[in-house]
Amino acid sequence: MSAPVQAAYSYCEAVTGQQARNFAYGIRLLPYEKRQAMSALYAFSRRVDDIGDGELDVETKHARLADTRKLLDRIRDKAVEEDDTDPVAVALADAAQRFPLPLGGLDELIDGVLMDVRGATYETWDDLKLYCRCVAGAIGRLSLGVFGAEPGAPGSERAAEYADTLGLALQLTNILRDVREDAGNGRTYLPADDLAKFGCSAGFRRATPPPGSDFSGLVHFEVRRARALFAEGYRLLPMLDRRSGACVAAMAGIYRRLLDRIERDPEAVLRGRVSLPGHEKALVAVRGLSGLDARYISRRTARGRV
Repeated sequence: MSAPVQAAYSYCEAVTGQQARNFAYGIRLLPYEKRQAMSALYAFSRRVDDIGDGELDVETKHARLADTRKLLDRIRDKAVEEDDTDPVAVALADAAQRFPLPLGGLDELIDGVLMDVRGATYETWDDLKLYCRCVAGAIGRLSLGVFGAEPGAPGSERAAEYADTLGLALQLTNILRDVREDAGNGRTYLPADDLAKFGCSAGFRRATPPPGSDFSGLVHFEVRRARALFAEGYRLLPMLDRRSGACVAAMAGIYRRLLDRIERDPEAVLRGRVSLPGHEKALVAVRGLSGLDARYISRRTARGRV
Protein backbone atom coordinates (compact mmCIF):
# COMPACT_ATOMS: atom_id res chain seq x y z
CA MET A 1 0.00 0.00 0.00
CA SER A 2 1.39 3.39 -0.99
CA ALA A 3 2.06 6.08 1.60
CA PRO A 4 -0.77 8.39 0.37
CA VAL A 5 -3.33 5.59 0.57
CA GLN A 6 -2.10 4.53 4.01
CA ALA A 7 -2.37 8.13 5.19
CA ALA A 8 -5.89 8.36 3.80
CA TYR A 9 -6.95 5.25 5.71
CA SER A 10 -5.33 6.59 8.87
CA TYR A 11 -7.42 9.73 8.55
CA CYS A 12 -10.62 7.68 8.16
CA GLU A 13 -9.71 5.52 11.16
CA ALA A 14 -9.20 8.65 13.25
CA VAL A 15 -12.61 9.99 12.22
CA THR A 16 -14.21 6.65 13.09
CA GLY A 17 -12.53 6.47 16.49
CA GLN A 18 -13.56 10.01 17.39
CA GLN A 19 -17.10 10.05 16.04
CA ALA A 20 -18.45 6.49 16.24
CA ARG A 21 -17.47 4.72 19.44
CA ASN A 22 -20.02 1.92 19.13
CA PHE A 23 -18.99 1.29 15.52
CA ALA A 24 -15.30 1.46 16.42
CA TYR A 25 -15.76 -1.15 19.15
CA GLY A 26 -17.20 -3.55 16.61
CA ILE A 27 -14.78 -3.14 13.73
CA ARG A 28 -11.69 -3.51 15.91
CA LEU A 29 -12.49 -7.24 15.79
CA LEU A 30 -11.89 -7.36 12.03
CA PRO A 31 -8.60 -8.08 10.22
CA TYR A 32 -6.70 -4.89 9.48
CA GLU A 33 -7.59 -4.59 5.78
CA LYS A 34 -11.31 -5.03 6.46
CA ARG A 35 -11.13 -2.59 9.36
CA GLN A 36 -9.59 0.00 7.05
CA ALA A 37 -12.34 -0.50 4.48
CA MET A 38 -15.05 -0.15 7.12
CA SER A 39 -13.43 3.06 8.37
CA ALA A 40 -13.48 4.47 4.83
CA LEU A 41 -17.17 3.61 4.52
CA TYR A 42 -17.88 5.24 7.86
CA ALA A 43 -15.93 8.42 7.06
CA PHE A 44 -17.81 8.91 3.79
CA SER A 45 -21.15 8.19 5.47
CA ARG A 46 -20.32 10.56 8.29
CA ARG A 47 -19.63 13.33 5.80
CA VAL A 48 -23.08 12.82 4.26
CA ASP A 49 -24.76 12.78 7.68
CA ASP A 50 -22.91 15.91 8.81
CA ILE A 51 -24.18 17.82 5.79
CA GLY A 52 -27.75 16.82 6.61
CA ASP A 53 -27.40 17.58 10.34
CA GLY A 54 -25.39 20.79 10.02
CA GLU A 55 -26.40 24.44 10.29
CA LEU A 56 -26.26 25.21 6.58
CA ASP A 57 -29.35 26.51 4.81
CA VAL A 58 -31.42 24.02 2.82
CA GLU A 59 -30.19 25.21 -0.57
CA THR A 60 -26.54 24.85 0.45
CA LYS A 61 -27.20 21.37 1.86
CA HIS A 62 -28.71 20.31 -1.45
CA ALA A 63 -25.66 21.65 -3.27
CA ARG A 64 -23.20 19.92 -0.90
CA LEU A 65 -25.04 16.61 -1.22
CA ALA A 66 -25.02 16.95 -5.00
CA ASP A 67 -21.24 17.52 -4.87
CA THR A 68 -20.86 14.45 -2.66
CA ARG A 69 -22.81 12.37 -5.17
CA LYS A 70 -20.48 13.62 -7.92
CA LEU A 71 -17.52 12.52 -5.79
CA LEU A 72 -19.12 9.10 -5.44
CA ASP A 73 -19.44 8.96 -9.23
CA ARG A 74 -15.71 9.69 -9.51
CA ILE A 75 -14.96 6.84 -7.11
CA ARG A 76 -17.24 4.54 -9.08
CA ASP A 77 -15.50 5.55 -12.32
CA LYS A 78 -12.04 4.93 -10.76
CA ALA A 79 -11.18 8.58 -11.39
CA VAL A 80 -9.69 9.33 -7.94
CA GLU A 81 -5.91 9.41 -7.91
CA GLU A 82 -3.80 8.38 -4.91
CA ASP A 83 -2.55 11.94 -4.50
CA ASP A 84 -6.04 13.46 -4.43
CA THR A 85 -6.42 16.03 -1.66
CA ASP A 86 -9.54 14.33 -0.24
CA PRO A 87 -8.37 11.46 2.03
CA VAL A 88 -11.88 10.00 2.34
CA ALA A 89 -12.17 9.74 -1.44
CA VAL A 90 -8.71 8.13 -1.69
CA ALA A 91 -9.47 5.56 1.01
CA LEU A 92 -12.93 4.68 -0.29
CA ALA A 93 -11.64 4.39 -3.86
CA ASP A 94 -8.98 1.95 -2.68
CA ALA A 95 -11.50 -0.03 -0.60
CA ALA A 96 -13.82 -0.28 -3.62
CA GLN A 97 -10.99 -1.88 -5.59
CA ARG A 98 -10.19 -4.36 -2.82
CA PHE A 99 -13.76 -5.37 -1.96
CA PRO A 100 -17.01 -5.80 -3.95
CA LEU A 101 -18.73 -2.77 -2.45
CA PRO A 102 -22.24 -2.02 -3.80
CA LEU A 103 -21.54 1.71 -3.99
CA GLY A 104 -25.14 2.38 -4.96
CA GLY A 105 -25.83 1.98 -1.26
CA LEU A 106 -24.09 5.31 -0.68
CA ASP A 107 -26.40 6.89 -3.25
CA GLU A 108 -29.26 5.53 -1.13
CA LEU A 109 -27.69 7.11 1.96
CA ILE A 110 -27.62 10.47 0.19
CA ASP A 111 -31.27 9.96 -0.79
CA GLY A 112 -32.13 9.29 2.86
CA VAL A 113 -30.33 12.39 4.09
CA LEU A 114 -32.16 14.43 1.45
CA MET A 115 -35.37 13.20 3.07
CA ASP A 116 -34.11 14.71 6.33
CA VAL A 117 -33.19 17.98 4.63
CA ARG A 118 -36.69 18.21 3.16
CA GLY A 119 -38.21 17.64 6.61
CA ALA A 120 -39.92 14.37 5.70
CA THR A 121 -42.26 12.79 8.22
CA TYR A 122 -43.58 9.25 8.22
CA GLU A 123 -47.20 8.24 8.46
CA THR A 124 -46.71 4.48 8.73
CA TRP A 125 -44.01 1.95 9.53
CA ASP A 126 -43.75 1.14 5.82
CA ASP A 127 -42.91 4.81 5.18
CA LEU A 128 -40.28 4.87 7.92
CA LYS A 129 -38.88 1.55 6.76
CA LEU A 130 -38.08 3.09 3.37
CA TYR A 131 -36.06 5.82 5.10
CA CYS A 132 -34.31 3.30 7.35
CA ARG A 133 -33.35 1.17 4.37
CA CYS A 134 -31.70 4.21 2.80
CA VAL A 135 -29.71 5.40 5.81
CA ALA A 136 -28.97 2.08 7.54
CA GLY A 137 -30.00 -0.93 5.49
CA ALA A 138 -27.77 0.25 2.66
CA ILE A 139 -24.84 0.47 5.10
CA GLY A 140 -25.56 -3.11 6.14
CA ARG A 141 -25.32 -4.23 2.54
CA LEU A 142 -22.12 -2.23 2.01
CA SER A 143 -20.62 -3.79 5.13
CA LEU A 144 -21.46 -7.23 3.78
CA GLY A 145 -19.36 -6.33 0.75
CA VAL A 146 -16.40 -6.04 3.12
CA PHE A 147 -17.26 -9.06 5.28
CA GLY A 148 -18.18 -11.41 2.44
CA ALA A 149 -20.46 -14.41 2.90
CA GLU A 150 -18.74 -17.76 3.45
CA PRO A 151 -18.78 -19.85 0.23
CA GLY A 152 -21.42 -22.55 0.41
CA ALA A 153 -23.05 -21.21 3.59
CA PRO A 154 -26.71 -22.32 3.66
CA GLY A 155 -29.05 -19.51 2.69
CA SER A 156 -26.21 -17.19 1.64
CA GLU A 157 -28.28 -15.97 -1.30
CA ARG A 158 -30.29 -14.01 1.29
CA ALA A 159 -27.25 -12.55 3.07
CA ALA A 160 -27.79 -9.03 1.65
CA GLU A 161 -31.43 -9.12 2.77
CA TYR A 162 -30.42 -10.07 6.32
CA ALA A 163 -27.69 -7.40 6.40
CA ASP A 164 -30.27 -4.83 5.30
CA THR A 165 -32.71 -5.94 8.02
CA LEU A 166 -30.04 -5.78 10.71
CA GLY A 167 -29.36 -2.21 9.61
CA LEU A 168 -33.05 -1.43 10.12
CA ALA A 169 -32.89 -2.88 13.64
CA LEU A 170 -29.92 -0.66 14.52
CA GLN A 171 -31.59 2.42 13.04
CA LEU A 172 -34.87 1.90 14.88
CA THR A 173 -32.87 1.56 18.11
CA ASN A 174 -31.14 4.85 17.27
CA ILE A 175 -34.50 6.52 16.65
CA LEU A 176 -35.78 5.42 20.05
CA ARG A 177 -32.59 6.52 21.80
CA ASP A 178 -32.55 9.94 20.11
CA VAL A 179 -36.27 10.75 20.23
CA ARG A 180 -35.83 13.83 22.45
CA GLU A 181 -32.74 15.12 20.62
CA ASP A 182 -34.46 14.73 17.25
CA ALA A 183 -37.56 16.53 18.53
CA GLY A 184 -35.35 19.44 19.60
CA ASN A 185 -34.05 19.59 16.02
CA GLY A 186 -37.59 19.63 14.63
CA ARG A 187 -37.55 16.00 13.46
CA THR A 188 -39.99 13.22 14.19
CA TYR A 189 -39.17 9.76 12.88
CA LEU A 190 -41.60 7.45 14.67
CA PRO A 191 -44.64 6.79 12.47
CA ALA A 192 -47.55 9.20 12.95
CA ASP A 193 -50.04 6.36 13.23
CA ASP A 194 -48.02 4.82 16.10
CA LEU A 195 -47.83 8.19 17.86
CA ALA A 196 -51.59 8.64 17.53
CA LYS A 197 -52.28 5.12 18.78
CA PHE A 198 -50.47 5.84 22.05
CA GLY A 199 -51.53 9.47 22.47
CA CYS A 200 -48.07 10.87 21.67
CA SER A 201 -48.85 13.05 18.64
CA ALA A 202 -47.89 16.18 20.61
CA GLY A 203 -44.24 15.20 20.33
CA PHE A 204 -41.28 14.94 22.70
CA ARG A 205 -39.84 18.39 23.34
CA ARG A 206 -39.99 17.99 27.13
CA ALA A 207 -38.34 15.64 29.63
CA THR A 208 -41.73 14.15 30.44
CA PRO A 209 -44.20 12.30 28.18
CA PRO A 210 -47.08 14.22 26.55
CA PRO A 211 -49.94 14.62 29.04
CA GLY A 212 -52.38 11.71 28.97
CA SER A 213 -50.16 9.61 26.70
CA ASP A 214 -49.06 6.00 27.03
CA PHE A 215 -45.41 6.74 26.28
CA SER A 216 -44.20 3.48 27.83
CA GLY A 217 -46.66 1.59 25.65
CA LEU A 218 -45.28 3.33 22.56
CA VAL A 219 -41.68 2.53 23.47
CA HIS A 220 -42.44 -1.10 24.27
CA PHE A 221 -44.30 -1.41 20.95
CA GLU A 222 -41.30 -0.10 19.02
CA VAL A 223 -38.88 -2.23 21.07
CA ARG A 224 -40.82 -5.34 20.04
CA ARG A 225 -40.60 -4.24 16.42
CA ALA A 226 -36.83 -3.72 16.75
CA ARG A 227 -36.39 -7.12 18.40
CA ALA A 228 -38.20 -8.80 15.52
CA LEU A 229 -35.84 -7.06 13.08
CA PHE A 230 -32.82 -8.17 15.11
CA ALA A 231 -34.11 -11.75 15.09
CA GLU A 232 -34.39 -11.72 11.31
CA GLY A 233 -31.11 -9.90 10.74
CA TYR A 234 -29.16 -12.24 13.01
CA ARG A 235 -29.69 -14.97 10.42
CA LEU A 236 -26.71 -13.36 8.71
CA LEU A 237 -24.25 -14.49 11.39
CA PRO A 238 -23.79 -18.16 10.38
CA MET A 239 -22.99 -16.97 6.85
CA LEU A 240 -19.93 -14.95 7.92
CA ASP A 241 -16.38 -15.98 8.80
CA ARG A 242 -15.52 -16.03 12.50
CA ARG A 243 -14.07 -12.53 12.79
CA SER A 244 -16.70 -10.86 10.62
CA GLY A 245 -19.39 -12.65 12.60
CA ALA A 246 -17.74 -11.46 15.82
CA CYS A 247 -17.77 -7.87 14.52
CA VAL A 248 -21.47 -8.00 13.63
CA ALA A 249 -22.34 -9.73 16.90
CA ALA A 250 -20.46 -7.06 18.87
CA MET A 251 -22.04 -4.08 17.12
CA ALA A 252 -25.50 -5.59 17.25
CA GLY A 253 -24.91 -6.67 20.85
CA ILE A 254 -24.22 -3.08 21.91
CA TYR A 255 -27.48 -1.94 20.36
CA ARG A 256 -29.41 -4.86 21.81
CA ARG A 257 -28.19 -3.86 25.25
CA LEU A 258 -29.23 -0.26 24.57
CA LEU A 259 -32.65 -1.59 23.63
CA ASP A 260 -32.79 -3.51 26.92
CA ARG A 261 -32.04 -0.31 28.87
CA ILE A 262 -34.68 1.63 26.98
CA GLU A 263 -37.22 -1.11 27.60
CA ARG A 264 -36.53 -1.12 31.34
CA ASP A 265 -36.88 2.66 31.66
CA PRO A 266 -38.70 4.13 28.62
CA GLU A 267 -38.74 7.70 29.93
CA ALA A 268 -34.93 7.72 30.16
CA VAL A 269 -34.82 8.66 26.45
CA LEU A 270 -36.66 11.89 27.31
CA ARG A 271 -34.25 12.81 30.10
CA GLY A 272 -31.02 12.35 28.17
CA ARG A 273 -29.09 10.09 25.85
CA VAL A 274 -29.10 6.43 26.89
CA SER A 275 -25.67 4.85 26.44
CA LEU A 276 -23.56 1.93 27.63
CA PRO A 277 -20.51 2.46 29.88
CA GLY A 278 -17.14 1.66 28.37
CA HIS A 279 -16.62 -1.49 30.44
CA GLU A 280 -19.88 -2.95 29.14
CA LYS A 281 -18.92 -2.21 25.54
CA ALA A 282 -15.56 -3.85 26.18
CA LEU A 283 -17.32 -6.94 27.51
CA VAL A 284 -19.46 -7.09 24.38
CA ALA A 285 -16.31 -6.83 22.24
CA VAL A 286 -14.59 -9.63 24.16
CA ARG A 287 -17.64 -11.86 23.85
CA GLY A 288 -17.79 -11.04 20.15
CA LEU A 289 -14.15 -11.90 19.53
CA SER A 290 -14.47 -15.13 21.49
CA GLY A 291 -17.43 -16.11 19.34
CA LEU A 292 -19.69 -16.60 22.36
CA ASP A 293 -22.34 -14.12 21.24
CA ALA A 294 -22.25 -15.27 17.62
CA ARG A 295 -22.73 -18.93 18.59
CA TYR A 296 -25.42 -18.08 21.14
CA ILE A 297 -27.34 -15.89 18.71
CA SER A 298 -26.99 -18.42 15.90
CA ARG A 299 -28.44 -21.20 18.09
CA ARG A 300 -31.35 -19.05 19.26
CA THR A 301 -32.02 -17.80 15.73
CA ALA A 302 -32.15 -21.38 14.44
CA ARG A 303 -34.73 -22.13 17.14
CA GLY A 304 -36.70 -18.96 16.42
CA ARG A 305 -36.16 -17.66 19.97
CA VAL A 306 -34.10 -14.46 19.50
